[in-house]
Amino acid sequence: MSTETTPDPPLHRVRIDSPIGRIQLTGSAATLDGVAVERDGALPLDHLPENSSRVLCDTARQLDRYFDGRRVRFTAPRRESGTPFQNDVWQILGALSWGEVITYGEIGRRLGRPTAGRAVGSAVRANPFPIIVGCHRVLAADGAITGYSQGAGVPTKIWLLDHEGIVHTQVSSQAK
Repeated sequence: MSTETTPDPPLHRVRIDSPIGRIQLTGSAATLDGVAVERDGALPLDHLPENSSRVLCDTARQLDRYFDGRRVRFTAPRRESGTPFQNDVWQILGALSWGEVITYGEIGRRLGRPTAGRAVGSAVRANPFPIIVGCHRVLAADGAITGYSQGAGVPTKIWLLDHEGIVHTQVSSQAK
């Protein structure tokens, strides 16, 4: 007999339309707990009705303004639930400004772990707040796109980079 339990879904959920597909915000009355971009026409909690909160409605307005070019920073209070290493990576990503880019190697160097490229990549992929915490702003050392875990993947990342005017070279052969 299994003693595992399925976690309860977040109490609050809001969905918005965007140029990169529908976006789902989840959280509590006080914090944003996650952001998901539609993949293959679905969001993780599509089967549940929306139940908004002030934090999620404010975050939705911030995202709308981001997509129309009138917002470059997000102020949503977030509940971070990663490992200490993941939270350190996400803190670096969260400090990036509109149009600013960073490499996986630079993140590792800032954390005092210059050879931790794979761990950095895993932390970037695990970011629960895409767009809000700009994981799309991470490129390979040569400016190549190595992948993206949200929405349609690389095309979503390209749209976000282009939206912010971030120069990128090509898609890495690993991401094709």
